[in-house]
Amino acid sequence: MNAHTKTPVTHSAYAATADEAIAAQDALDSGMITSEQATEVAMQNTLLTPRFYTTDFDEMDAIDVSPVREDWDVLINAMKADPNKGHFKKNEDWGTVDWDGMEPKLRAEFIDFLISSCTAEFSGCVLYKEMKRRGSNKDITELFQLMARDEARHAGFINDALREAGIRVNLGFLTQQKKYTYFRPKFIYYATYLSEKIGYARYITIYRHLEENPEMRFHPIFKWFREWCNDEFSHGEAFALLLKTDPKLTESFANKLWIKFFLTAVYSTMWVRDHQRPLFHEALGVDVTWYGQEVFRKTSEISKQVFPMTLDIDHPRWRPNLDRMEAASRQVAEGKARGGVRGTLTRVSGMAKAAYAFVALYTIPAKKNAVPVRPHLAPAY
Repeated sequence: MNAHTKTPVTHSAYAATADEAIAAQDALDSGMITSEQATEVAMQNTLLTPRFYTTDFDEMDAIDVSPVREDWDVLINAMKADPNKGHFKKNEDWGTVDWDGMEPKLRAEFIDFLISSCTAEFSGCVLYKEMKRRGSNKDITELFQLMARDEARHAGFINDALREAGIRVNLGFLTQQKKYTYFRPKFIYYATYLSEKIGYARYITIYRHLEENPEMRFHPIFKWFREWCNDEFSHGEAFALLLKTDPKLTESFANKLWIKFFLTAVYSTMWVRDHQRPLFHEALGVDVTWYGQEVFRKTSEISKQVFPMTLDIDHPRWRPNLDRMEAASRQVAEGKARGGVRGTLTRVSGMAKAAYAFVALYTIPAKKNAVPVRPHLAPAY
């Protein structure tokens, strides 16, 4: 055998790069089932579904991490140590999943959760992998290669769970066919920082709840959430450092308005999406309203590391307008399903109600906080 021939990675859990993880997933699907329905769900582009993003990669490649060099090197070395290598793979703790015996509506909501999660993870992988491919800045390309590796492992692991239900998301097809939304780099920083940190808060809240109530763990994938959320946390740390490289990103008046916009958008989107999966949360033994507020509290506390404000989630206008947004989202979906003139009127009316509710949320006075000079945090929940 040629000494330079590389042995193919047999599972995405052991992949050192995103490309290796994707190739390992494709190999698992050789001659296997595919699911057009699952991929169609992942392909959807709505306000509630995960999107694929593109950006100005040259601007990102020009980032100078010198102002945060000390924390940057610590973070990169921790990610290169790869403590979760081999973790995202089924083992003896997985057991047997009775998909056929699962209540049909719960099964549908859970599959929707898995497909949405898979799409979100792979969305990050695609963006990070593209930055690695296009960039020449060693600091930046190294970071994005490491984050793409992690996200590809996560997406592959979720696909492993979906295969047991007889479906899977075609990741290669998504890369080529799903619409890409252009965001300026600073919007990528705000949105992705929040996505990673709220992902940590979501996963660790469920994980801790099921630690205390193991009888509510209706699927084994939840056992893997602690290490998963730690990856999310470290990715958020990376974006916190990127934001720290340019003080204007968090200190100028205009950018503070954008930060508040993204906080409001990310929180309200999560609220609406989660309230549309009532059986999923009921099966976990989690009150979805409590869960939303708990995740917001954790995320708000964490985001003080880099954002100069948090949203006032106890304000009298907060909950009622989140509920109005959720009701408006249902109305939009009903109008779209109905079709015709009446359906269009229903959908447009719902969109207007959602916009009104969003403005009502956005105009709630924010709570200011001092931002530390060094943003470094460690998982504490």
